[in-house]
Amino acid sequence: MNTKRLLLGDEALALGAINAGLSGVYAYPGTPSTEITEFIQLDPLSRERKLHSHWSANEKSAMEEALGMSFCGKRALVCMKHVGMNVAADCFVNSAFTGANGGLVVVAADDPSMHSSQNEQDSRFYSQFAFIPTLEPASQQEAYDMMAYAFDFSEKIGLPVLMRMVTRMAHSRGVVEAGAIRKENPIKYPENTRQWVLMPGNSKVRYKQLLADWDECLKASETSPYNVYTDGTDHSKGIIANGIAYNYLMECFPQGCPFPVLKISQYPIPTALVERMTRECDSILVVEEGQPFIEERIKGMLGTPKPIYGKFSGHLPRTGELNPDFVRKALGMDPLPKQGPSQVVMPRPPALCQGCSHRDVYAALNDVLKEYENPKVFGDIGCYTLGWLSPFNAIDSVVDMGASISMAKGAADAGQHPSVAIIGDSTFTHSGMTPLLDAINENNNMVAIISDNLTTGMTGGQDSQGTGKIEQICIGLGADPAHVRTIDALPKNHEELMALLREEIEYPGLSVVVCRRECIQTARRHAAAKAKEAAKK
Repeated sequence: MNTKRLLLGDEALALGAINAGLSGVYAYPGTPSTEITEFIQLDPLSRERKLHSHWSANEKSAMEEALGMSFCGKRALVCMKHVGMNVAADCFVNSAFTGANGGLVVVAADDPSMHSSQNEQDSRFYSQFAFIPTLEPASQQEAYDMMAYAFDFSEKIGLPVLMRMVTRMAHSRGVVEAGAIRKENPIKYPENTRQWVLMPGNSKVRYKQLLADWDECLKASETSPYNVYTDGTDHSKGIIANGIAYNYLMECFPQGCPFPVLKISQYPIPTALVERMTRECDSILVVEEGQPFIEERIKGMLGTPKPIYGKFSGHLPRTGELNPDFVRKALGMDPLPKQGPSQVVMPRPPALCQGCSHRDVYAALNDVLKEYENPKVFGDIGCYTLGWLSPFNAIDSVVDMGASISMAKGAADAGQHPSVAIIGDSTFTHSGMTPLLDAINENNNMVAIISDNLTTGMTGGQDSQGTGKIEQICIGLGADPAHVRTIDALPKNHEELMALLREEIEYPGLSVVVCRRECIQTARRHAAAKAKEAAKK
């Protein structure tokens, strides 16, 4: 049996989790993490074992659901993009205090260069802040191998483990050789359930234990198979490289690096290995993908007069992704010869798909708002964010998931009229329901447009938690049924939609307008699937 497969980093991680005895994955889709859960949903062994793989409403729910599975002794995986860590942070930080029973691994997929994100935050700061150990693969094979290691370590140390991915690792392919397949854990409850009740008296005890556990995590980092010190012949400098940045470094030296190299793929930072490099080398260059996390800490850790170079010194860029050319420049090497721009693949700015229902919503909204002196439209995270671009130029703000309704409410509180929020169906159930409840309770003079395309379109068409239930949710929260309006977002309904929006803008209270039509991309896939099924009959 051939155990070698060509896999994305996300897929390698997912396969490693399944083969390590996973019982459930909990996630909200977000680039570059989405493929992890999708792989688990489609994997034959996952289906045979009936592993949990349904999407969660948001990252906080996913983290808490996985913690519940861990409480019962089963191995659970949580997946999200880096900004999802902000949503999950309450439970993530507190999970270090409860500890883990069954192995619990949290995947945070960071997005340097902001290919599909609001910021470039580095999830390693969360793990340091929460006292949770971290792993960071340097190859697809490591992404696979690390999963079994992470689950074992989580159960050994009694803590969750953070697995940090980055876009280039998540979405590049490599050959992966799969190992043995383990059975799922049986149900086994914690020996000390008191530590799972975070009352102050218990938490004070747990905090002392957590600090002791952190010392054990540091010892594990010093001997980790993923933290490797390789000596060199030239000690004029030593190089510390993390995760995928280690690959960029090695690409600069196909015949082998002449300098001592410390590859860091497990945190906390292995202090003894860093101190060895400091003793043996005249200077240190830190090559890391993300923010200068290692560079900043070793400066404070070592107190050495020896120079430390990296992002703070300007040898490497502070923003965007690294690449071998940046590393070559930091090493004083000439750049590789440049190839000309591709004549096949040309840059294409993002745009709403032709036939997208969001287009019809923005067209009607823009036409109505021309009638008002100073309208403001607060946007949200999803495909419809592209309504900010030409030709619509339809929204005034985009901050984070759910902020459209919150900000429209705040603007209404300030006296803004019209104050309009536009949010998608999946984002609404992710984090739009709670601010809508605030607006309902105060009956703010605002309009919340829910552009419902019956899926999570931005990340590829995953299930939306609110499909078929949006109106019931709004009414259940307390919205006036007379002002929860629904319309099909179709070009032929342009005038009707304009009239509806105008009516609700003029209503001196909260209105919810649900504009519904299936995403054009998922509609095509569904039609193709139906045609394929019909052809079989």
